[in-house]
Amino acid sequence: TPAMKSNDIESNRQISYDPVKYVQISADQAGRRIDNYLSSALHDVPRQRIYQMLRRGEVRIDGKRVKQGYRIQGGERLRIPPLTSREKMLPEQPRQYLLDMIEKNIVYDDDNLLVVNKPSGIVVHGGTGRSFGVIELLRILLKDEQATLQLAHRLDRETSGILLIAKNMPYLAFLHDCFKHRQIRKNYKALLKGRIEQKVVRVNKTLSRNKVRGGERLTSVDSAGKLAETIFSRVKYIDDSTFVDVEIKTGRTHQIRVHAASINHPVAADNKYGMKAYNKILRKAGLKRLFLHAESITIPAYNDKKLFTIKAPLAEDLKQFMQRYESTE
Repeated sequence: TPAMKSNDIESNRQISYDPVKYVQISADQAGRRIDNYLSSALHDVPRQRIYQMLRRGEVRIDGKRVKQGYRIQGGERLRIPPLTSREKMLPEQPRQYLLDMIEKNIVYDDDNLLVVNKPSGIVVHGGTGRSFGVIELLRILLKDEQATLQLAHRLDRETSGILLIAKNMPYLAFLHDCFKHRQIRKNYKALLKGRIEQKVVRVNKTLSRNKVRGGERLTSVDSAGKLAETIFSRVKYIDDSTFVDVEIKTGRTHQIRVHAASINHPVAADNKYGMKAYNKILRKAGLKRLFLHAESITIPAYNDKKLFTIKAPLAEDLKQFMQRYESTE
C-alpha cells in the first residue's frame, strides 16, 4: 500500500465528521414534508445534498427509505446520515431587494395564515438553480417569530397573485383538507388569445404530467390522467384577445394554461403552451410576462374565524398593458 503523503494527512485533519443522528419526530412537526424538515434541521447543508441523501436512502424513517415528498408523523424515528464539514456551507444570503419585494407584498397576516401577492418571475420554493423562493425569503424575514411556515399550495414561477402560507401544522392540515375536498375557491384573471364568443366556457379534461423537451416536465391532456375542471368567464375583449375571469375546481399543475391551450385560446405570453407568433406580437406590444394572475381565494371557517375572501389586485405591469391596448367590446 502506498505511503500516505503528509499533505493527504493534513487534508484529512481538516475534514470533520458528524456522527449518525437519530431524531424522534415531535407531534407538532407531523405533516411536514421530509425534505422541508431536513432543510430546516440542517440549515447549513445545501438542498442538493439533502435531495441526494433521500435518493440514496441515507435518510430513514423507522428504518425504511422515504422519498422527498414523504410527510413525517409524530413519534417516528428519523435517521440523519453522517455529514462532513465539506458538505456544509455558510448559508447563502438573498439580495436585499428580494426580501423587500416579498415583505411589501404580504397582504394578510394572522396567527395561522400568511398571504403573499407573489410577484411574477419568482419561484415559490427554492430548488435546482434557484436558492431562494417565496418560502425561504419569508423564513428569513420572520426568523424571530415562533412560526412554522409551510406552503399550502403552489403557483407557477411566471404566475403572480395569491399564495397561502400556513404558520402552524394544524392550520396547514386544515388547508390541505379543504383543497382535497374542493372547499377553497380560487379565481384568476387571464388574457387569452382570440375573441371568445361564449360568455362562459367550461373545460373538463383529464391532465397528466409527462417528461418532454429535454427532460422538462410538462402537463398535457391525457385520457389516462386526472380529471380537471376550469371555468373561463369572458369579461371583455382587449384588441384581438379576451380578458377572462378563471375559476378552477381542481388544482392540477399548469391546469389553466393547458386547458386554455386545449380550446385554442392559450394564455397570453405563455412560452410553454402558447403560440409563438401570438407571443411575439404581444412582446412587441409591451407584454413581458405570462398574463395570469391569482386574484382571489375564499377560505372556509376555521375555529372562531368565519369564511373569508382574500384579494390581490392585478399586477401593475398587467394593468398598464391593458390600459394601453384596451378596446371596447
